[in-house]
Parts: sequence; C-alpha cells; structure tokens
Amino acid sequence: MKILITGGAGFIGCNAAARFIQRGDEVTVLDNLSRPGTGINLQWLGSIGKFKFIDADIRDYSSLNEIFSDPRNSTDDGRESERPGKNYDVILHLAAQVAVTTSVENPRDDLEINVLGTFNLLEAIRRSGQDPIFIFASTNKVYGNLENLDLIEGEKRYSFKDAPDGVSEEEALDFHSPYGCSKGSADQYVRDYFRMYGLRTVVLRQSCIYGPRQFGIEDQGWVAWFIIALLLGKPLTIYGNGKQVRDILYIDDLLNCFDQTIENIETAKGRIYNIGGGLENRISLLEFLDLLSDLTGRKITPAFAGWRPGDQPTYVSDITKAEKELGWKPRTGYREGIERLYDWVGENKNVIQSVINGEI
Repeated sequence: MKILITGGAGFIGCNAAARFIQRGDEVTVLDNLSRPGTGINLQWLGSIGKFKFIDADIRDYSSLNEIFSDPRNSTDDGRESERPGKNYDVILHLAAQVAVTTSVENPRDDLEINVLGTFNLLEAIRRSGQDPIFIFASTNKVYGNLENLDLIEGEKRYSFKDAPDGVSEEEALDFHSPYGCSKGSADQYVRDYFRMYGLRTVVLRQSCIYGPRQFGIEDQGWVAWFIIALLLGKPLTIYGNGKQVRDILYIDDLLNCFDQTIENIETAKGRIYNIGGGLENRISLLEFLDLLSDLTGRKITPAFAGWRPGDQPTYVSDITKAEKELGWKPRTGYREGIERLYDWVGENKNVIQSVINGEI
C-alpha cells in the first residue's frame, strides 16, 4: 500500500510507520518536527527501512494542495524526501495539538492545528479526486466531563454507576476545553466528508495510548511521563486526588486497530468507534503508582495539586462496536504493557533526558 501518515514522526505515527515499512508498504511521513523527540523518532525510522519524508505543516493549505495535486521531486536528503503526488491508498491523520493544558494557554494555535489543519487535509484530498481510506485520530475528550453520569468513589478509583460497560458512541457530545472543542470539530468534519463528499473516512475516538517512543511530558502522555519522571528523578505531581481512571491502550493494539479498520473499510467508512483498553485495562493514577512501586521495589510519594480544567474523573471506552464490526479488541494487558514501556524508558534514559533538556 501507499500510505501517508501526518504527524508521522510523533509517538503513534512513528510506530505506525515502522510497522508499515517492515511490511514493505510505501510510507510517506509528513511532519513539521515541532514536538520534542520527533527528530529522534525520524532518525529511528531511518534505521527501520526506507520511507519518504515531507517537512510540512497542515495549517499551510498550499503545501497540502501541492502534495496531492502537483508532484515535484526535490533533492534527496538520505530519506528520499520528495513530493510524492497522488494515489495514496491510506491516509492516517495523526498530526495535532494534543495537550488540554496547552489548548487552554493558546486556544488559537490549538484551533488552527486541529480544526483548520484537518479541514485543509480533507479539502486537499477532495479537490485532488483521490479516494484513500482516511483514518482520523480523535479523542474521548469529545464527550466532555460526563457530568450526566453518576460516579461511585472507591478507595483508589472512581467508576461509573450508570455505565457499567463504559462510554459508548451513543453518548452525547459535550466538548469541554479548547482541545475538546477543536478535536470534536475536526471529528465532525471528518465524518461529514463521508456523508457529503463520499470520502472513505473513519473516526477513532482514542483513549490513553502508551508505549515505546513516547516522550511523555507532564501535560500529555501521562503513562510515559510517570515512568520517565520516576526513572530520571523528576518531580511527580498528581493533579486532583489520583482516583481518576482511564482505560489505557498499548500502542501495538492501536496499530492492530488501524489494520482492522483498513481491512474492514466497507463496514467502517463513515463510522465512529471508541477505541481504548476497555474494562479490562482501566487503571487509576493511584493504582498506577502502586504498580510502579512493585516494579521498582520502593514507595512512590508524589506531590498533589488542584484539578486541571477539562479533566474527566473517569473514562472507560465501551469497545463493543469495534469488536463487533472490526473484529478488534486489545490483546496486551496493562501490566504487561507498562512493564514493556518501563523497560524501554530504562534503556533510553540518556536520549530521553536530552529530549527533555531540549538538546536534541
């Protein structure tokens, strides 16, 4: 297949690119390399195999239009960097502003990247006459704080009283925070481009994804950040009481979901799926710290601070629809996945420290 991955040097993007490259697919990575760690991920991809790289920003419509409509070769830089032209089989749209706190601080950038950038990409595809499979990484934040669902507060976790199977795709949208608004708006544009223009789009409302090559920071990528902070001796702060719950999903399982979506596109096109670890992979922050204490053999005592805006007390995906229609479900239990990530961070501490310091 000929595959374009926007945000392809990010955590999810580079893992997806590596899998497609290893299979022998023709992969093009589009990224503006603005996020710390993307340059390192791009170098790592070069060790996996051959791919094409486009240094571009999805906010620039003229660049996207050129990519899809006017193929032009450029100087070879060792990664076969070029304008690849038309006829992609799959577009995996991962480029985004991904942190709630950043969206609160700079809502304009958040909107321009997540809404305008997605719109630019959809329009460039529509105007080119191509018919690729278009998979969009949306978020559980489109459901807001889920204040309509009653909570049960346990010793170390919250749970839903009225949604024992988790949140389904039938839950009402309630965008909360600029990030929720921008991703939710893009989510709806992607869906509507199937209805109005026939593009084969699929929306995946993802929960917390984690795994190797995730240079997590305090504001985003919390599973990786907790491990990084612990192993590098950084301060560790929990915002809220630590009973917040997420259904975390290991990166390999998300990549399997991409595969199943592509394989079942005739069913999936125009559809929306909640994609997360489900009930079996839900874990609270306090429970996660207990697990890390088991791994390290020492007690972890974090600092506590006030709740952050837009933080959901609990979120668990009801993944029944994806299992029924795509034949997909997670295979990696959270304990196994966390141990894999813990080992990767331990083996790459020097590189991660350099990324945090802004040295690479």
